[in-house]
This record gives sequence, C-alpha cells and structure tokens, in this order.
Amino acid sequence: MEKDLGNLTVGTFARAAGVNVETIRFYQRKGLLPEPVRPLGGIRRYGESDVARLKFVKSAQRLGFSLDEIAQLLRLEDGTNCSEAAEIAARRLGDVRARLDDLLRIEAALSALVRDCRTRQEDVSCPLIAALQHNNTGPPNGATSG
Repeated sequence: MEKDLGNLTVGTFARAAGVNVETIRFYQRKGLLPEPVRPLGGIRRYGESDVARLKFVKSAQRLGFSLDEIAQLLRLEDGTNCSEAAEIAARRLGDVRARLDDLLRIEAALSALVRDCRTRQEDVSCPLIAALQHNNTGPPNGATSG
C-alpha cells in the first residue's frame, strides 16, 4: 500500500479500505462517498478521510444499518447530534429485535418438525414434507406447529 494516505489511487484506496473498486463507485453513486475532482489529464486521488469514511460505512452496514440510515448518520458525523443518532439506532434495534423474535418462532417450528420426523411411525409420511406440502408450518409471526 502507498505510504501517503493523502494521495491514493482508487485501487489503493479500495485495498486500504478492504473493499473492491466497484464498491467505491457504488457508494459514490449513492452519495455516501465524495468523488474527488479529476485533475486535467490526471487521475482522481483519495485521502485518509476517504478511507475513514468508507470504514464508517462498512461498520454501520455490519450493524445492519441501511444505506439511507448510513447517509443520515454521516450527516451527523460531527457527533453533536447524539440524540438523533440514538433515534436512528433505536429504530434499527427494534427491527433487529423483531427479526430475532421471528427467528425464534422459526426455530421452534423447525424444532417441532424435526422432532416429529424423528418420532414418526414407519407407515406415516414424513411430517416435515407433509407440513410443507400443506403449508402447515405457520407464518413467522404465527403459532408454531406441533
């Protein structure tokens, strides 16, 4: 990697941030990363602040924030509007908790189906296959089978 983090080509910038060049282009189109001016006859150069911004975006994505939410957080990046950032995070947390609830219901339904399969009588069809064929597995937010 180049030593001067103020003079990175797009390829070196991508490597420094741990992404590919197309990811950088995508984030630029979405307005999450600025696109540096191309000097006449030259190539665009990126700096340490660009690397830091891209790492911020990737960290936020790992926490499940959408690109729109990340854009909102980037507008608050000076840290003076912590209450607004907390509201965005609280909404994300609510979504995560709802998904966890759904996953727990799915786990219970699958667990019951696996148990039913293991305890089935030899002359009865597979309870898992029968439940799927008859759409009898219940919706993620509904009751479990069993």
